[in-house]
Amino acid sequence: MQKFSALLLLLVLSPLVDAADSSLLAVTPIKLSPHAYYVKGLSGAASAENQGYMSNAGFVVTRSGVLVFDSLGTPPLAAELIRQIRKITDQPIRRVIVSHYHADHIYGLQAFKAVGAEIWAQQRGKEYLVSDEASKRMAQRQKTLSPWIDETTRLLPADKWLDGNTRFEMGGLHFELNHVGPAHSAEDLTLFVKEDGVLFSGDLVFKGRVPFVGEADSKAWLAALDKLIRLKPRILVPGHGEASTDASTDLAFTRDYLRYLRETMGKGLENMEPFEEVYAKTSWQQFNHLPAFAEANRVNAYNTYLLLEGEALRKK
Repeated sequence: MQKFSALLLLLVLSPLVDAADSSLLAVTPIKLSPHAYYVKGLSGAASAENQGYMSNAGFVVTRSGVLVFDSLGTPPLAAELIRQIRKITDQPIRRVIVSHYHADHIYGLQAFKAVGAEIWAQQRGKEYLVSDEASKRMAQRQKTLSPWIDETTRLLPADKWLDGNTRFEMGGLHFELNHVGPAHSAEDLTLFVKEDGVLFSGDLVFKGRVPFVGEADSKAWLAALDKLIRLKPRILVPGHGEASTDASTDLAFTRDYLRYLRETMGKGLENMEPFEEVYAKTSWQQFNHLPAFAEANRVNAYNTYLLLEGEALRKK
């Protein structure tokens, strides 16, 4: 039976792996606790060089199945993650939790669906699936991440859409899903593994690189980080960067970056200065050496400027 299951897995995943070539980057699980593992994406934004492997994913092995958190940024990467899970356990992969519907966390879902996993996500993810942004991002990724993203890559909805916070048990372990968005995205979900004290934060936390803020509500994001701090996790797994055993410090990095954006852009608005002038005179010395600064920082600052402008107008 075990040989049959391995053969079936190979038949299911081979077309996904064949979408790329033998130069697919290694996906290596790192054990965090008795039950939890994660794989660490590379630094920087998605590119042909990193093959879209620039976000983290995690999984928890229980005695009745495997729970996965996020699915990586391409189907071949997800297929390789499944192969690595199979080296650790024969337990079926029962469920995938989607932290949020951004490309680098969801394009691997079809590989997990192919092996029978059920997808859970926060219900506001439905908004992304029908948005222009979803189709534009897919087209962009097909161009910049070929052959790992191609015409066979699909966006998948959840099998179960969640509303609010959810607690459940699997194989003797207790899990807490907390909807802390809108923050980085409208649908941000975090996963807390109670027995192990491991918190998977998704993109609420970035470590070792400039966060991608985009059009996020940074005020709500800051409030969400306070909620995570109160959980007092023993181990924190960010959406990007290394896992941390000093959660308060690493939560503070993302918090301080968001605060700095709001403070500097806010002062410019108070003085009625145009964005270009505000950005040019702002010191970015504490962040400009970090990966993804060139790709993300200016966009983050501009969208924060617009966000604060809107907040000011609503106060009038």
